Amino acid sequence: MTANSSTQTSSTTTGPATATGLATAPAPVANARDLALAHYAARGVLEHVLARHGATFQQQVALRAAVTSDAPQTADELVAQVQGSLKADPADIRTTLDELLAMRLLVVDGAHLRPTDAGRALLAAVGAETAPISARIWGGIPAEDLAAAGRVLTHVTERANAELAELTAPTT
Repeated sequence: MTANSSTQTSSTTTGPATATGLATAPAPVANARDLALAHYAARGVLEHVLARHGATFQQQVALRAAVTSDAPQTADELVAQVQGSLKADPADIRTTLDELLAMRLLVVDGAHLRPTDAGRALLAAVGAETAPISARIWGGIPAEDLAAAGRVLTHVTERANAELAELTAPTT
């Protein structure tokens, strides 16, 4: 290890003893950077699969919103739903909806946008392709760790959404 290295090794371990008698390192404390790195790593996997199908991440999010909705949605409703998820510019989301219409993954039905069979098939194909990858990524993580992560991520999402609402609220 070089003197410039920010990581140092030690022959002494400090974590709790394991069944093998060796100590393990203490678990890292999650932070915003770790959350971002995990998000972008997982998103990178999904975007790679989507690219093979000629779709983008934002298209997949918008299409999934249309497919999983309990009732047909208007373009405005889909824009609002996608904006709530991605915090993307509404104009960009409208462009995405236009792309999905041009790709015939969505179709106009009166005032609503409905997913086509091709749109449903795309989501099914991407889901089938990503399922084994997701199983490898998430597999073996203890249920209690997943539950704790879920609670923390829910709090972080709620707090970040509240901060964004404050930042984007009109001033009087």
